[in-house]
Amino acid sequence: MSTVQAPAPDPLDGGRLLARLKDLARFTDVPGEMTRLSLSPAHKAAAGEVARWFAGAGMAVHLDATGAVVGRYEGGTPGMPPLILGSHIDTVRNAGIFDGNLGVVVALAVVERLHADGTRLPFPIEVVAFADEEGVRFPSTLTSSRALAGRFDPATLDDRDADGISRRAALEAFGADPAAIAACSRAGRALGYVEAHIEQGPVLEALGLPLGIVTAIAGATRAVVDVRGQAGHSGTLPMEMRQDALTGAAEMILAAEARAKGETGLVATVGTLAIPGAAVNVVPGTVRFSLDVRAPDDGQRLRAFADITARIRDIAAARGLQARLDVTYEAAAAPCDPHFQAALSHAAERLGLPAHRLPSGAGHDGLSLSGAMPIVMLFVRSTNGSHNPREHAEAADIGLAAQVLHGFVTAFDPAG
Repeated sequence: MSTVQAPAPDPLDGGRLLARLKDLARFTDVPGEMTRLSLSPAHKAAAGEVARWFAGAGMAVHLDATGAVVGRYEGGTPGMPPLILGSHIDTVRNAGIFDGNLGVVVALAVVERLHADGTRLPFPIEVVAFADEEGVRFPSTLTSSRALAGRFDPATLDDRDADGISRRAALEAFGADPAAIAACSRAGRALGYVEAHIEQGPVLEALGLPLGIVTAIAGATRAVVDVRGQAGHSGTLPMEMRQDALTGAAEMILAAEARAKGETGLVATVGTLAIPGAAVNVVPGTVRFSLDVRAPDDGQRLRAFADITARIRDIAAARGLQARLDVTYEAAAAPCDPHFQAALSHAAERLGLPAHRLPSGAGHDGLSLSGAMPIVMLFVRSTNGSHNPREHAEAADIGLAAQVLHGFVTAFDPAG
């Protein structure tokens, strides 16, 4: 009596991918929540599991010198540069299970499907699970992708975490060789980089669309603003004689908000505000706040930042205050390659899906890779933002992302 074997599960099935994300979530530094900091014990365990998955999909696997897991699925034409797919598997504290991890399992699924079908493309595919995108443990970040782009700063090896552990020591404990970081570079030696990622915002959900094609990763300028006035007793200092640093800062913050409103793609955020020596009966003499200005176009961002800076100085002068603004971070926008965007659009349209395009306001590893190789991102509809336990993507949408990425890869023309 013969038995009928059940068909093998489709690697691109969204339910299967969601189950894999839940499985990966068991690797956490803090039981009961999703916290997997770069180069931590949980990260090392997760990297080991990802490496086993990569090997099971027919890839040659190694841990690179930054702690990233790299799987290589060889192509049929010797000497061809690779097409790189992937994302990161480190998280913020008390995160969700989708940010970063989704892009790794979707990329893996594409190779699993090729391997199951016995398909070899002319070019190799490398799937990378980056080690350091979130920048939570150490003061520097994007070190894996910077190394891939040939832009790694050796000084960051001396960065230390809150426990005084250097990045160099953490890498060595992780099993990586910091001395070999220069060999990670694929600058000028890759066909490009493609990343699937949850949107982290509400646009696709509001439009009722499962996927979006990213046009650019926004550039960012961050600064710290110190506002100094004169502290005084809240009961004895007349209103007309005050040099209130807090009310001045409030006006500056509202000016930043007003400048960003009504200009598509531009955002300005004040996320922190500190009042040293604050008390209920003291007119604040010193205030410090952060400023974060982002836009997908660098000219737009720089004009807005200059305008906000000018308004801060004008407000300070009018109120008899001093304002000092120190830029702490600046990253240029990373435009996504037009040909890659078009190829993703065609892959989506072949499945009957709309090819909606939108910028990414959040930073990603593509920021490091831009200019070293063509980049593009595929967004998956999500709810509840990201970087929190409530972030969520539906299995059906994840499956569609895997199908689109598979279609992109199988139709990809290295000649452009």
